[in-house]
Amino acid sequence: MNIIWLGHGSFRIEIEDQVLLIDPWLTGNPMLDDGAARDACKGATQILVTHGHFDHTQDVASLSKDSGVPVSGIVELVGYLVSQGAVEGNAFNRGGTIRLGKVSVTLVPASHSSSIMEGDTPVYMGQECGFIIRGEGKCIYVSGDTDIMADMEWMGDYYKPDIGILSAGGHFTMDMAAAAYAAKRYFNFKTVIPCHYRTFPLLAQDATVLIDGLPGVNVIEPQLLEAIEV
Repeated sequence: MNIIWLGHGSFRIEIEDQVLLIDPWLTGNPMLDDGAARDACKGATQILVTHGHFDHTQDVASLSKDSGVPVSGIVELVGYLVSQGAVEGNAFNRGGTIRLGKVSVTLVPASHSSSIMEGDTPVYMGQECGFIIRGEGKCIYVSGDTDIMADMEWMGDYYKPDIGILSAGGHFTMDMAAAAYAAKRYFNFKTVIPCHYRTFPLLAQDATVLIDGLPGVNVIEPQLLEAIEV
């Protein structure tokens, strides 16, 4: 399995017979240029979206339309993206599980907000979410944009993910200290990959606090477009 960071909250996950794009933000992503990001999207089999904010969905409809790659996520958001030209994959809801080839994807809670701007007006896009992704004998928890929440307790106990991809930049999500607390209290991760950081000056610029807060856990600071093999 390869996990490849596309900057901010965007990932490419190569698992089993699938290439999953998580919240691919290409246009205006200050961490990488548009050309490099689009190259990183080649061969994708599914786009998964966690919530509606522009830094997670801005390019999804056009990318899906141009490439023919279907989009899956919560019902309201997928319905909107399909209305904008995206190819519909699975419009499901929290607690639902879909099969993508040999991979299963479950929609789970997050604690954030979710909207898309129509002119000057934010339009509700269904509830914010994370994903549980299972394949190759591993279980990945993609937190999506979130704070610490009590739901993490049952998710850790029920799904027992061994890999955590955690939003940890602060300001818009939990910060590094909060992510370390959540990982230590609610989960038993072998590997943790922080995200939603380094993008803007007001976000955390490194994961030192997370690393120091999780002794015995393999905390990997992702590098742009470099595969993490797990």
